[in-house]
Amino acid sequence: MPRVKLPRKSTAIDMTAMCDVAFLLLSFFILTTKFKPSEALAVVTPSSVSSKAAESKDVVLVTIDPKGKVYFSVSDDAPKKEIFEAVNTSRNLGLTSGEIANLSSVNVPFIGVPFSQLKSLASKNKDEFKGVNWPGIPVLDTLNNELTDWVAAAVSAFQGQKMALQVKGDNDAKYPSFQAVIRAFKKNDQLKFQMITNAEGVPEGTELYKKNMSNMAAGKSASAE
Repeated sequence: MPRVKLPRKSTAIDMTAMCDVAFLLLSFFILTTKFKPSEALAVVTPSSVSSKAAESKDVVLVTIDPKGKVYFSVSDDAPKKEIFEAVNTSRNLGLTSGEIANLSSVNVPFIGVPFSQLKSLASKNKDEFKGVNWPGIPVLDTLNNELTDWVAAAVSAFQGQKMALQVKGDNDAKYPSFQAVIRAFKKNDQLKFQMITNAEGVPEGTELYKKNMSNMAAGKSASAE
């Protein structure tokens, strides 16, 4: 007696659950991903081979742009208000407590004006800071290198605690500006500092290699979204 052949039926796959999971994952990455904020100063750093990542806490950063202008900034956890108070006292700038508070706010990402313009800068609001013409901190005059006072104020504000002094110079910046920055460091006995560079050929397994891999993974996750 011949076998009875059962009719074949196509397999139906319900994709509803998979779509729900995909959208849940997508929503999760969108809500949790932190994009790297745009830099206040566009600087193209020179390349180097390094195995050590730059400090991110208690940072005092001196930036040199392509035109050789010098800027002073500190990280959010640094004693920013105390630095302005020290400069106000040493230079007798006549800044009020309100003006110091305004300069110490996040609205001012860096200082790039002479002391003579600092009081005028302190009176501006958040929107006005975006249109400020930054001439840079005067450093080329050896008798009036104003960066010396800023570094001295930072040393005083940290009061002997660890201070991560860093220099970030553009690849096209001229040597006299860099030399003036180093001169300001020496006058304050700050002989150790980090140079911020574009790391290439980082040895595998080092601290900087792991940090770069983490940043790359974060970037791929953000682009995938």
